[in-house]
Formats: sequence, C-alpha cells, structure tokens
Amino acid sequence: MSIHYAPEHQIFHLQTENTSYVFNIVRGAYPTHLYWGKKIRSSAVSDLFEPRGRGFSSSVVPGDWAFSLDTLPQEYPGYGSGDFREPAYVAGLSNGTSVTELTYVSHSIVKGKAPLEGLPAVYAESDEEAETLVLILEDAGAGLRAELSYTVMTGYDAIIRSARLINTGKLPLKLDRALSASLDFPHANYELLHLSGSWARERHVVRAPLHSGRQGIDSKRGASSHQQNPFLALLSPHAGENSGEAYGFNLVYSGNFLAEAEVDQYGSTRVTMGINPFGFQWLLEQGDSFQTPEAVLVYSDQGIGGMSRTYHRLYRQRLVRGLFRDEPRPVLINNWEATYFGFDADKIEDIARAGQALGIELFVLDDGWFGHRDDDTTSLGDWFVDKRKLPLGLSDLAERVKRLGMQFGLWFEPEMVSPDSELYRAHPDWCLHVPDKRRSESRNQLILDLSRVEVCDYIIDAVSSVLSSAPITYVKWDMNRHMTEIGSAALPPERQGETAHRYMLGLYRVMEEITSAFPHVLFESCSGGGGRFDPGILHYMPQTWTSDNTDAVERLKIQYGTSIVYPASAMGAHISDVPNHQVHRSTPLSMRGDVAMSGNFGYELDLTKFTAEEQEEAAAQIAFYKEIRSLVQQGEMYRLLSPFEGNDTAWMFVSADRSEALACYFQVLAGPNPAHTRLRLQGLDPAKDYVLKETGAVYGGDRLMHAGLLLPELHGDFQSKLLHFTAVVE
Repeated sequence: MSIHYAPEHQIFHLQTENTSYVFNIVRGAYPTHLYWGKKIRSSAVSDLFEPRGRGFSSSVVPGDWAFSLDTLPQEYPGYGSGDFREPAYVAGLSNGTSVTELTYVSHSIVKGKAPLEGLPAVYAESDEEAETLVLILEDAGAGLRAELSYTVMTGYDAIIRSARLINTGKLPLKLDRALSASLDFPHANYELLHLSGSWARERHVVRAPLHSGRQGIDSKRGASSHQQNPFLALLSPHAGENSGEAYGFNLVYSGNFLAEAEVDQYGSTRVTMGINPFGFQWLLEQGDSFQTPEAVLVYSDQGIGGMSRTYHRLYRQRLVRGLFRDEPRPVLINNWEATYFGFDADKIEDIARAGQALGIELFVLDDGWFGHRDDDTTSLGDWFVDKRKLPLGLSDLAERVKRLGMQFGLWFEPEMVSPDSELYRAHPDWCLHVPDKRRSESRNQLILDLSRVEVCDYIIDAVSSVLSSAPITYVKWDMNRHMTEIGSAALPPERQGETAHRYMLGLYRVMEEITSAFPHVLFESCSGGGGRFDPGILHYMPQTWTSDNTDAVERLKIQYGTSIVYPASAMGAHISDVPNHQVHRSTPLSMRGDVAMSGNFGYELDLTKFTAEEQEEAAAQIAFYKEIRSLVQQGEMYRLLSPFEGNDTAWMFVSADRSEALACYFQVLAGPNPAHTRLRLQGLDPAKDYVLKETGAVYGGDRLMHAGLLLPELHGDFQSKLLHFTAVVE
C-alpha cells in the first residue's frame, strides 16, 4: 500500500518510492500537516507539531490558549475562526457572513484514481497504478462539505491534490474562493522559483529568497498566460540542478490561477494554489458541488533537475493521452513566416515539394485559408474555405500534398470571432461581453462565449466538418487574445462570476469531443506562442507551440525555462528565416537547427528560397533528427549550463536504459583567446562505455560525468555542437 492510516494517532502517511507526505487529525477535527519530504518509515510523527500559546491568537477551545488555528499547519484552512493567513476556501452564507470551519468527518482509501468531471487530470491506466485518499470535512451548520482528494501514483514521486465542495444544506452558498491545495511548511528558509515573461519572452526563470508576507504569481487574463505560468517551487538555499531540495506545485488548469507563498509572523510558510479568486464566484444551490482543478506536487532531494524529471515522466506518460503520447512526432514545414496571408494552392504545393525533397513529413497550412481572410481583421468564426485562394478546396490541396508522400495539417483559431464575419453578424451576442460596455478588441477579434452550450456545439460541428472534409492529420489550435469584458448573455446576474471558469469547462468539453472524434490527428496548442502552455491543455493536445519567438538565442532561455516543468515532447520548435522576424537577429542555420531539435522539430520559412548549400544542410538536419527524435521526445532531460547565468548553454537527453545520449552545447557570443571548455555530462551509466558517433572515440560514462569532455573551440558568434553517444555493446 502507498497510503497508510494509523488510527491510534489518526495519522495519514502517503508514500511514493522516494518521498513521504504526512498529516494527522488533531483533536479529532483538524487535518494538520506534519511532513513532506524524503521518504521516512511509518513511525510515530505526531510530535512534529506542538501547540503553543501566542499573543493575539484566538483559541478554539476557551481556556486552552495554546491551541489556535492561527498557528495550526492546516491541510485545507478556512477564514473567520482564528486563522488569519490566506485561506483555501471562502463560502458566503445566506445570512451574509462567510465564517465556516470545515472539520474531519471520515475518510476512505481506494485503489485507482477517478477522473475529474469536466476537467483535465493525470490518469492511471489501471487501479493498481494508483491509490487515493478521500478526506471528508464538513461544517454542518453552514451546509458545506469538502472532499479532499490525495493520489499517489506508482513510479512517480508526486502527490496529486484536489477538492470538491458540496452544498449539503437547504440554502444556497456562494463560493468566493475554492483553491486546489494548501500546504504549510515549518520555516521560511527557502527560495521561490517561478516562470515569468511576456509574449515572445515566455517562462524565464525567476528566483529569489522568501521574505515576510505574501509573494506569488497569478493570471487574471482568462488564460494561464505568457506573463506567468501556473507553477512555483520552493527551493532549499543554493539548491542547484543536482543537489538540494525542491518542492514543486503545478496546477492542471488553463485559465485564471493563483499561486502564492505566505510567510507568517512566526516564520512558517503557507503555499496555496488554485483558481484565482479575483473575479470568481460560484453559486451552489442545494445539492450542487464544485470541483477544483488538481494540483501536482513534486518533491525532490536531487535538486531542480530531479523535480523536473519527475514532472516530465508523469506528464509524458500519464497526462498526455492518445496515439501521439508514445508515437514519434513528424518533422513539419509551416508556411506562416513564408507567406503569411498571401498564398495560393500552387505556392503551397511548391513549398511542400521543396520540403518533401529534404525529408520533411508534414505540411501545415497556417492562417488565411478560410472566409475572406487576407489579413487579421476578418473572418474568424467562418470556417469555410476561401475559394479565391483554394478554388478546388482543402481536399484538393491535401491530396496534392499527400501525393508528394507528406501529411497535411491545418491552422484553426476556433475560440475567436472577428466582428467582420458572417458568424458575428448572425450571432453578435455569442461573444464575451457586458451590456452597455464597449467590446474591446485585440488583434481585431473578440472571444466566443464558451460558457454557452450552443457556442461550443457550433465550434465542435464547424471544426469537425473541416477535419472530415480532407485527409488532415495535424491541427494547430491557436488562441490570440486574452479576456476583457468577461460576461455572458446566457448567465443570470448572480452567476456572472462563473463566466471565466465556465468558459474553461466549455473549452475542455470542446477539446475532449474533437480530439476523441479524430484520434489520428496530432493536435498542437498555441496561444500567441506559449500563452497557454500548461498541463491542462497538454491533457488534450500533446504538444504546444513554445513561443512565437523563433530566434535561436532567445529560444535557449524559453526552452530552458519551459523544461523546468514540461518535457521536450511538449515543445514545438522550428527553424525560421533570418533576420529573425521577432528580434531581427541573424543566426546560422546550424544553430537554429540544433536548438529546434531539442523539441518537436520543424521549419517555418520559404524552403523554395534555400540555396543548394542550405538544402544540403537542412536535409542532413532532418535525417539526424529522425535518428534521435525518440531520444529527445521520450528521454530524460538534464540541464547542464543555464542561459540565465552565462554565455554558454547546455542540456542533454538520455534514454531510459541509459544506452544512448545526446548532449547539446550552445555558444552565444565568441570571446577572444577563450579558455578550454570542459562539459560534464549527466545521467549516464558510470559502468558503461560510450562511443561518440561523430568521431568513434570511446569514453567511460564515469569519465564523461565526473571529468567531462573537452569541447572543440567554436569560432564566431552563435555556434553550437551536438554530441551523440551510444553505449558500447559488450
């Protein structure tokens, strides 16, 4: 068993292969956190918390001044009864107050992991793979019950938490706050790590020591966002890639979120994570329930890298679903930066033919194929073919590409509508809007109201009709603006605070139905690049366009930061033209290729303009990527040198059996009279010998990891080197 219960002390001990998570029920009522960290034996640990009297702290029991909720490390705290820190939930009662106190009623321990209704989630392929503790808490007077879920997965050092809140009373309740997880740490000697940025600068690593008060990240944009990712970690001081403790928190959700660490007056730290309470309210009528998204908690005593690899394995194997979870992803060519909106069928076929000659497997037709879309001011929502550009339709173009021996893919932006469109003229109330307020546009578009069933039905039918009309095997699903005027014409006033979350539930329903109906299609999510790169979307779409910024130098930071949580198999990475369209920098085709090969590889430029030399180099890149793509997409990733700390960047991929490895080294700027660079590898078998395929030289795994490998001098700016090793077969 992975979950142990000691009734004499009411202690719950959740064990993974290498970690323990322990709490008990104090005074038969209050779930109290005791320990999370490196695995310990199931011994008595109830004395890890001792109540102490504190000035200005109210007591639960009159006369017992030592016991106060103000200092209790609770598993799911409320507000109003003495705990003045950030609560996990707030419920408004019909009498106008919001004082509730959930206390322990019962629990059950079951095999397996149940899906979350309407929400993405980590899954178990059999009941033997997981064990789940369901803790029942209740405030009978308020008519509120909580079901706290804790799941342990075999083979993964993760604790997966969520909460379900139920109105058991006769009067309505209003949830003003419903977070997924809350966890108290006994001290504040940690550094906070999170991933921040902007459009074209996503998921840069930010790290700073904790300080007194609240610090954290959130999104109020209606999406997980470019600006912040729904992830944070607490690190022991000076923790590195391979040493120190790392406690990770990641929310399986794609909308507004909150993730905070609060250091209280006594130096303890409370981490909370869930749907952002800002702008959120949910009405619970009698018998209604609300399910929170789940939070994935990962502990590692092997540094940030150990934490990352746990997330990578879990998400690759038990979050992503379907055919493409395990299948190699095809090398593609996308026409966006080659043509933008200006193309016809012949131009597309020319690019595809040039790609086929290089060994590319998939052509993707981007924006501009539908309605009357010659620019970004029109036609979103009108998902019918523009016969001016494609007079014989999508099926003809797809067949022309297919005759070249390539697959055919297509771009959509299903969640949006252009004011200049047939759909908007027919249904102007179908967009998110507030009466008597302007309808703010971004990229000349509005957002369809996916809280409405009929709008979701339209998207499902429209997209499905297109996908059924031609041999389409790939979809790029884009979303190019954030929410303003968040209101729904279909909801009454008392439910307007539900709009943003109902939108996400509608989106998940749309994605579930479409991806299930077309299991042979590889779906890639996009939101102006990486504006919705989160585990919620990955449950439906196994990869995400990492950033609209395809500059090789900028991508070092973006892909490095993304890898803190998300596997390389989730990252779309392309070679684009130079000067780069985002930062106007020119980098060699070799470096652009080496960076892009650390993800799902492709090209986004006009291949018909390649010189003979470029054609030869690109063909070699594609052949090499096909040789190593399973290693990149399914291997363990080790970060070696950080682009946030110096001029050089390096990472590597190692197969599960440690028989193959690919080390990737990047030099941004050349230096005068440089020192020798010795690169120390990771993750190899120290007892094995490895041959460097480029030279045939043989090295011991122990030597490569401990003494390192002397790299050749790279001449000039923007240089890179890929080193492919295979184990010597005895």
